[in-house]
Amino acid sequence: MAKIPNAFTAVAVTVAIALGTATGAAADKLKIGFVYPSPIGDVGWAKELDNGRAAIESAFGDKVETVVVENVPEGPDAARIMNQMASTGAGMIMLGSFGYMNDGLKLAQQKPDLTFIHASGYKTLENFGNFQTRNYESAYVAGMAAGFVTQSDTLGIVAAYSIPEVVGIINTFTLGAQRTNPDIGVKVVWLNSWFNPSKAQESARSLIAQEADVIFSLYQDTPSVVTVAEEEGVYVVNTSSDMKAYAPTKLLASMTIDWGPYFTEQVEATLNGSFQGAPYWGGMADGAVGVASLSSDLTKEQVDEINAVVEEISAGELHPMTGPIIDQDGKEQLAGGDVIDDGAMLGINWLVKGVETRIPN
Repeated sequence: MAKIPNAFTAVAVTVAIALGTATGAAADKLKIGFVYPSPIGDVGWAKELDNGRAAIESAFGDKVETVVVENVPEGPDAARIMNQMASTGAGMIMLGSFGYMNDGLKLAQQKPDLTFIHASGYKTLENFGNFQTRNYESAYVAGMAAGFVTQSDTLGIVAAYSIPEVVGIINTFTLGAQRTNPDIGVKVVWLNSWFNPSKAQESARSLIAQEADVIFSLYQDTPSVVTVAEEEGVYVVNTSSDMKAYAPTKLLASMTIDWGPYFTEQVEATLNGSFQGAPYWGGMADGAVGVASLSSDLTKEQVDEINAVVEEISAGELHPMTGPIIDQDGKEQLAGGDVIDDGAMLGINWLVKGVETRIPN
């Protein structure tokens, strides 16, 4: 694997060197480009994407060649990098951020023989698929844990962007917490960034000052919020990776993801010519999401209740967004027994009762 640093003035040269050309000794290899929105750390979103890349290399060996460009802002820089990958021999590109979607689609239309998989988007073409995980399932379970342990009845969320995926996760986290503690209130800070460690830490401290005694680090691609919670002595939940090492006493639960099976399946389809651009939404039933490192401060009875809900969700017997559900304006969004469908979940633009912060206009 070639790893290219974030140096856009040299990116055309370095990506070309890393990928090589479509001829020569490695011409029979499938060259795969990976574009990440943040640096690859030891935990977090980019790390889990890169674990998926590593699973590809493990599965296919010398049939594939991978190159990574990390910490790429959405917009012209990302467009330039993916275009350079396409022009220097890539046969497949993984785009690791919601904001890469439109530029990726444009390139896919221009390069019908190039296959794409795109994180968190909602558009597809014959050669352009998208993928995400049902993190709202693991958020519901983590919310149950938060409801069990809070003393202030106030939960705080440091959230990346107010896109539907994030809004849905906030909703199910809140509903899970209300399942175990009906008095829950939730405050949200919208960071408008996937990667801003200093602002994330500042936001976490602000929420703690507002009496939040459980903090949810929602799509913050560093352990910055997690370490603040450990320092301040409040519980913390995080997304993407198990971050127990960064909060050994105060980590309440880590929401985990596993891209390996999906990534390898899409590479196999590209290699054998059967690739079809389609949406993938992996959940607990697929082993794509889970909850790790539940705090030892939870009682056995509480852990048993959480595990029972995990089993129900995995078996398809429980959907976290099952009515009756009232939004923060008092409107009934789901009647009793009704279950939100996938289309509505993918476009959700309202917050449940109990969330005190509004969605930005």
